[in-house]
Amino acid sequence: MSAYRIILVGTDGSDSSFRAVDRAARLAAATGATLLLASAYSPMPERERASAADRLGDLAYKVQGSTPADDALRAARERAVAAGATDIEQAAVEGDAVDVISRLARERSADLVVIGNRGLNSLAGRILGSVPANLSHRLSCDVLIVHTTDGK
Repeated sequence: MSAYRIILVGTDGSDSSFRAVDRAARLAAATGATLLLASAYSPMPERERASAADRLGDLAYKVQGSTPADDALRAARERAVAAGATDIEQAAVEGDAVDVISRLARERSADLVVIGNRGLNSLAGRILGSVPANLSHRLSCDVLIVHTTDGK
């Protein structure tokens, strides 16, 4: 088995996904692989955007567009660096989590995709169904499903 060259890990900013990031970062550090941090996001509907702007004022940008995904990626990058990863790339992509991760895995020729065992979603409405199960069936590369919850 050859060493992994590109390890893709999905994150939505949840504690569960950050545990998967930690594992992927340790693997990337051990193998010298590039770690690709990915976060999918859905645009906020105009009605919700206007409501957020009314309630949040100058802070409304924090919940609009890709900002929540970018925030999750920044936090994931900090964790990855702390775990020893050195070659780190990030991608915030509009779309469904399964579609985005599958597409990035193909486009970047990922050797390994790492995902948490629970499809927790801190960005409401983004994940439909089980992300780990769907990815394990759609990807042609290795998939590591990290047990990030206690099973409850």
